[in-house]
Amino acid sequence: MITGPLKSQVDAIWNHFANGGLTNALTVIEQFTYLLFLRRLDERQVKEERKANLLGEEVEDPIYGPREQALRWSQFVQMDPKSLHEVFTRGVDVRTEEEIAAKETPRLLTAFDKMKTVGKAGGVFTEYMKGATFMIDKPRLLDQVVQGIDKIEMADRDTKGDLYEYMLSKIASAGRNGQFRTPRHIIRMMVDMTRPTKDDTICDPACGTAGFLVSAGEYLHDQHRDWFNDRAFREHYNTEMFTGVENDPSMLRIAAMNLQLHGIDEPNLHNRDSLSNANADMREQFSLILANPPFKGSLDYDAVEPGLLQTAKTKKTELLFLSLMLRMLTTGGRAAVIVPDGVLFGSSKAHKTIRKEIIEKHKLKAVVSMPGGVFKPYAGVSTAILFFTKTGTGGTDDVWFYDMQADGFSLDDKRAAIAENDIPDIVARFHDREAEIGRKRTDRSFFVPKAEIEEQDYDLSINRYKEIVYEAVDYDPPATIIARIKALEQERFEGLEELESMLK
Repeated sequence: MITGPLKSQVDAIWNHFANGGLTNALTVIEQFTYLLFLRRLDERQVKEERKANLLGEEVEDPIYGPREQALRWSQFVQMDPKSLHEVFTRGVDVRTEEEIAAKETPRLLTAFDKMKTVGKAGGVFTEYMKGATFMIDKPRLLDQVVQGIDKIEMADRDTKGDLYEYMLSKIASAGRNGQFRTPRHIIRMMVDMTRPTKDDTICDPACGTAGFLVSAGEYLHDQHRDWFNDRAFREHYNTEMFTGVENDPSMLRIAAMNLQLHGIDEPNLHNRDSLSNANADMREQFSLILANPPFKGSLDYDAVEPGLLQTAKTKKTELLFLSLMLRMLTTGGRAAVIVPDGVLFGSSKAHKTIRKEIIEKHKLKAVVSMPGGVFKPYAGVSTAILFFTKTGTGGTDDVWFYDMQADGFSLDDKRAAIAENDIPDIVARFHDREAEIGRKRTDRSFFVPKAEIEEQDYDLSINRYKEIVYEAVDYDPPATIIARIKALEQERFEGLEELESMLK
């Protein structure tokens, strides 16, 4: 989690933006991220330059050419505010020596415009950065922000993740379009439980800022660093492994930069509505889906891709996304998806149909019930995580349930760190489910046979199956209790008399 010093640094930069007139959370995060990305680009070139110097070679395909040196972070961070601002607004002349000698018209390039050209021509990053706009119009504000970012220690991969996590939390705190950030530790729990493999193609059909995709990438770096020595895997990782779909262009730009900052060079990002006809071509393409799709949304039938209504005719987005995921998964593909509790026990025909579809035609593996405070302070909704595999032929036998009570943070609006944390236990038990056989319904986790779930009309709420043991409490006879009350009253009366005598 973010440390006190790092949090203070980000808050100070955030205050500079506010004092400079930029108060919209999404705008601030976009501008903040643009500058972070520029710093990252310079760091990448510095790393390549050091490597080339050791080998006595030239840097192959440098990000910044000889005439673009003033556009590098390490150069403009040393400038005075006015000169710094000119680098971002007027730019520098990048003509070659031959062009200058020929007195050709100056070609001015700003640091911001240079950033928008990074990546492959026509690639996803350049595509979604077309709409990016530089909005820091005051030299002093730009200097304050650049100097503040320059002081942040970002050499550690986890620190970068914490920094971005904290910034993105400010979108949710500002109530951005009802979008609620999925806590990073919940995302990582889902990734740890699904264990992405070397050949996986991973998708989030409601990717927002790409938190699930980033976490999956971090998992591979942490658990399988040796895979990155394989050129074929690196190519797969950078171009084919990750796909995100998002209908908000601003969020998608942040997602593109977030993935780039975490070393995923050319992810597949699509600016479209996942539930509309625009997404009808995504069928059986992904072996792993990780998602927290929008809750409580409602769409008109004519706005929904007709194929999604074949599984369950509904206007509810949380049910439509489940139908979409079943279509997007390859046979054998698996999914981990956060759903509101209503999906587990809703009594409408659509609710029952989608649950029956997953249980009867595919393999439902687990249901993890989470406490209502997990999404605070942004929302108090109770949620669960469904883990299932697409088979098309059934396969559900016993479904594993876990009743999460604590996630390492208080369940109030403060979400302060606490010692109680079920997540390590959840991950360990999920991967050793054979040891769970025979556990009682009074335990935190247990199995429920498919036949019993069928009898309960495919209800997946854990309280339907959990047994609660009420301990008998023995009370003293009423006469004994009354005698004690009398004794206490007598002591109180005597105390008052003693106090009264002291006042005479």
